[in-house]
Amino acid sequence: MDTFEKIRALLAEQLDIDPAKITMDSDIMGDFEADSLDIVDMVMTLEDEFGIEVPDDAIENLRTVGDVVKFVDSHKG
Repeated sequence: MDTFEKIRALLAEQLDIDPAKITMDSDIMGDFEADSLDIVDMVMTLEDEFGIEVPDDAIENLRTVGDVVKFVDSHKG
């Protein structure tokens, strides 16, 4: 399973949305009506799942699913 598929599955479960609706271009807050609490939950899940640390100043740059995938790929083991 690649990073995108893993993140798509996590977001689908967390935000209760159809994984088929999640693309690299999906805007997490705009398209899925995620709020700041959802984003914090997502970041904590990513940190646990991928063994990375997401600094607070990086969170605001994680707008699309593609942004998240790129961040995770560039920071994981």
